[in-house]
Amino acid sequence: MNETTNQPDEKKERIPAMQSLLDNPFLLLFIGVAMPTVFYLMWGIMEIVTIPVAP
Repeated sequence: MNETTNQPDEKKERIPAMQSLLDNPFLLLFIGVAMPTVFYLMWGIMEIVTIPVAP
């Protein structure tokens, strides 16, 4: 018998979640655009909140 043939009772190898995330270029693009946007928005809101009120 040839061991290289696929047997029906063989379990498929499960792909780790991090590998499937890193294999998706559109998801990486979205994360690369969304994360800096969120951080800059938070930074801008913090700057506006810290401006002292004019007398």
